[in-house]
Amino acid sequence: MGRFVVLLRGVNVGKGPRVPMAGLRELLTALGHGEVQTLLNSGNAVFSSRAREPARLAEAIAQAVEQAFGVTTPVIVKSAAQFDTIVRESPIAPPESAHSHCLVAFSMAPEALQALAVLQPLVQPGERWVITDHAAYLHCPGGLLQSRIGEALLGRAGRALTTRNWATTRKLHALLTPAT
Repeated sequence: MGRFVVLLRGVNVGKGPRVPMAGLRELLTALGHGEVQTLLNSGNAVFSSRAREPARLAEAIAQAVEQAFGVTTPVIVKSAAQFDTIVRESPIAPPESAHSHCLVAFSMAPEALQALAVLQPLVQPGERWVITDHAAYLHCPGGLLQSRIGEALLGRAGRALTTRNWATTRKLHALLTPAT
């Protein structure tokens, strides 16, 4: 069985739609997935599955979330190997004290990531913005709320993707990686 991470966009944040994490665990289990664990209260889970295709998993989970909770939102699924690549090949390696100032943008399609190139003019002094085939990375030392790119990612420009800060990304990676 393969290991996967699922990321829901914009749930349980501010006045956004609500998906209870206990309910998400139950939903993933009902879909036939095992070893389900959620992280924080913002639509993050890891699980094992016999399925092999993240895109099919994302589609099935999105439909189930809509049916169970009445929430329509982008659902991003990455295999453990894909997620490991996103973490290991990060062009930005912030010190632990800056993990909350580093954002990773996840998408199901590389084209959606490449479309973010139009945000380059929004880079402010001191910020670093890098788009790869696997994810997009933003380091904004002044804070995400002061970053014009950060604001754009949370708004219209980021509709088809979701973001997590580096601390959450690392925690999810640890859940996916078997202890040695």
